[in-house]
Amino acid sequence: MGTKREPTARQMRLAVELRRLREAAGLSARESAALLGVNSVQISQIESGVSGVSEQRLRRLAAHYACTDEVLVNALAMMATDRTRGWWEEYRGLLPTSFLDLSELEHHATHRWDVDFLHVPGLLQVEDYSRAVFSCRVPELPESELELRVRHRMQRRAVIEEAQPIPYEALVHEAALRIKVGGRATSRAQLARILELSEADHVTVRVIPFALEAFADITADMVYAGGVVPRLDTVVRDGPHGALFIDSEAQLGVFRTLFRRVEAVSLAPERSRDFIHRLAKEL
Repeated sequence: MGTKREPTARQMRLAVELRRLREAAGLSARESAALLGVNSVQISQIESGVSGVSEQRLRRLAAHYACTDEVLVNALAMMATDRTRGWWEEYRGLLPTSFLDLSELEHHATHRWDVDFLHVPGLLQVEDYSRAVFSCRVPELPESELELRVRHRMQRRAVIEEAQPIPYEALVHEAALRIKVGGRATSRAQLARILELSEADHVTVRVIPFALEAFADITADMVYAGGVVPRLDTVVRDGPHGALFIDSEAQLGVFRTLFRRVEAVSLAPERSRDFIHRLAKEL
C-alpha cells in the first residue's frame, strides 16, 4: 500500500465509504484487520485516506462486510485503482486544493445540478464574467492567482462542452441574471452564452423569477454531482473557509429534496429562454 500525504476529496470519499461499510457490518477495525491478515493501524490508515487499498483487498473487505451491492463495490474498486492525473494537476500548489478536488469530482460525475441565487453558475460563465467575480474577492487576489483561477474555471467547462458531456441542469435566480457583473457588455455576453448552451440537449437552464408567489425560503446555493450510484453523490457548498464537500446519505437526501422543490417552482426551460431573451434586450 502506497502512502499518500495529501489525499484528494475522491480518495477521502473512498476511505469514508469503506469505513461506513465496516461499521454497517458491526466490525471493529481490529476485526477487519484480522480478516486481511494486517494490523489495525493499516485499516485506520486506509479509512483515513492516508494509505491506498488494492482492488483485491477492497473486494475482500466488501465480501467480509456482506456488501451485496455489486454496482457500489465495482465503483469503489474503480476509485481504488484510478490513477488519473487530470488537467487540474497542473494547478497543484498554485490554487487551493478544493479547486482541484472540484475539478476531479466533475470529471467523474454522471450528472450535475447547480442552484445559484447571486451569480451565474461557474460552468456557464464567460471569461470576463468569471474574472469580474474573482476580482471582487476580499482580500484582493494577486493578478497572477486571479488569472489562474479564471483559466481553471474556463477549463472546468469541458464537462458540459466536450464530445461526451454529462447531463447538466442549472436553476438560476433572476437576481443572478440581472446583476451586471463586469459591466453591461459582459452581462450581455453572459446572457448570450447561457442562451447558447441552453439549446444543447444535455443542458437545462431554469430561471427562478422574482415574481414567484409560491417560492418559499429556499436559498441554498449548491453544486450537486451525481455518482455511479446515488450513495456516491456529492454536494459542494462554499463555506467561510473554502468549499465544503457533503456526502452523508441523510444530507444528500435533504439536498435532493431542496433541488426538486426549487426546480418545481422554476420556469420551464422554454419559458426560461424567453425570460433570458427579454433580459438581454433590456441591456
